[in-house]
Amino acid sequence: MGRPPVTLSQDQVREVETLAALLSVQQIADYLGIARSTFFALLERDPDIAQRYRRGKAKAIAHVANSLLQKARSGDTTSMLFYLKTQAGWRETAALEVMAQDAGDLVIAGSMGPVVLDAEILAAQAIRLGIDPRLLGLVGDPEASGQEMSPRTS
Repeated sequence: MGRPPVTLSQDQVREVETLAALLSVQQIADYLGIARSTFFALLERDPDIAQRYRRGKAKAIAHVANSLLQKARSGDTTSMLFYLKTQAGWRETAALEVMAQDAGDLVIAGSMGPVVLDAEILAAQAIRLGIDPRLLGLVGDPEASGQEMSPRTS
């Protein structure tokens, strides 16, 4: 003969909705003083408790999302970017493809069309960053340009 199933009082059932806005399922079980597995079982067998839990979570998400949207609408750049990344699929990656290497210059294809990158400028930037431009296949010798090979110190 097993234990009788745990039940929640009507007050506790109503409280689940409020708690769900703030706590995880595990934390709610701890708050109610029942085993976590017991609370999971209650969610499975009692549609009212499950519905109240989902409603509490949804209300909290809606509240936070509304605050985020208000900040984004008011011009908060971080909120705008976060919203667009999570809701509009924006990404911070730029797909670039090396189309050709002509006389040392690189032709890069991106979303704005092809861009020619001058090999001498690239070599100078590599030197500024402490990178030997010969390792990158760029024309030009660091000594020939009169620039020293030293790492950037900023």
